[in-house]
Amino acid sequence: MSARAKARFEGTVQGVSFRAYTRRYAISAGVCGWVRNLPDGSVEAVLEGEREAIERVIRRLCTEHPIAVVKKCYVQWENPTGEFDSFSIRQ
Repeated sequence: MSARAKARFEGTVQGVSFRAYTRRYAISAGVCGWVRNLPDGSVEAVLEGEREAIERVIRRLCTEHPIAVVKKCYVQWENPTGEFDSFSIRQ
């Protein structure tokens, strides 16, 4: 079942290749969307795909990045729009 999640990650998530890691793992999980740094030091991502795949991506981002330290993760589930056909890093 298709799903969409908007996620925000707080902690040591900028300057540690968190966006590149997010893109790489999302693509390998078959998840589309985007990721970007926010001015407050957090990272925001929009992910679309199978709900289980999105949950795996978010869980991995929160626990398995070799350098980042995710202290808080906020996830808001939304209706999928189908607007993405890839996963990108936004500036």
